[in-house]
Amino acid sequence: MTIKQKTTLIARDLQALTQPTGNLYEAVAIISKRARQIAMRRKEELDSKLVTLVPAEGEDQEISEDDIRKRAAINSFYESMPKPPTIATEEFLAGELMYRYPEPTVATAIP
Repeated sequence: MTIKQKTTLIARDLQALTQPTGNLYEAVAIISKRARQIAMRRKEELDSKLVTLVPAEGEDQEISEDDIRKRAAINSFYESMPKPPTIATEEFLAGELMYRYPEPTVATAIP
């Protein structure tokens, strides 16, 4: 039995990635922060949908087949969505991400 898996690997132009910031590492840091935001938002959405299918405290703990099907459908929907790093990279390349550099702090010498 072979499992066929969908390939989501996309070759990116490094020049296009470095063009907005001038530095590849800064671009990767910006993209990874945005990807974490997307992933956290998705996790919250998924948890809120799945919590409705979990029996409350004190209720009958038996899970119906209908609930199992609903959970499977919700899980497969979220698994089929584009991955957060892919979305974040597309947003970055399209110029849709806002980022800023922190204000430099001036260190004062203590006499």
